[in-house]
Amino acid sequence: MIKSIVATFAVTATLFGTAAAQHAGQEAKVTVVYEHELPNVPGKSMKVVLVEYGPGGSSEAHTHPDSAFIYARVLEGAIRSQVNDGPVTVYKAGESWSEVPGDRHSVSENDSTTNPARLLAVFVVDTGETELVLPMK
Repeated sequence: MIKSIVATFAVTATLFGTAAAQHAGQEAKVTVVYEHELPNVPGKSMKVVLVEYGPGGSSEAHTHPDSAFIYARVLEGAIRSQVNDGPVTVYKAGESWSEVPGDRHSVSENDSTTNPARLLAVFVVDTGETELVLPMK
């Protein structure tokens, strides 16, 4: 009887741990919500991206196109972020930061393991750019 209770507990703990690990490792959902060529800046466009993190969600370390200037604003929850070798910073809903061409984004993740987080990123980028997030090499 004791062995079966211990075995049941072990299986439950393993399943719970696996589910939590899968949930925590989920990638951010990235959706382009607006795109428009800038009429007064030939060759440049504004592209706006909604980034949604589930609880414990994250993005891999990445960069952006060499032409990209980015303004990011947290809409919901809190985002842990690190740009270049700067400090890891937690931005809460209503707070923002910017990234300039060539910046490396080594940390980008939901600060919570229980609540979702969302941010809006506004890119000013060369019109021909189609890939806005590039894995860091």
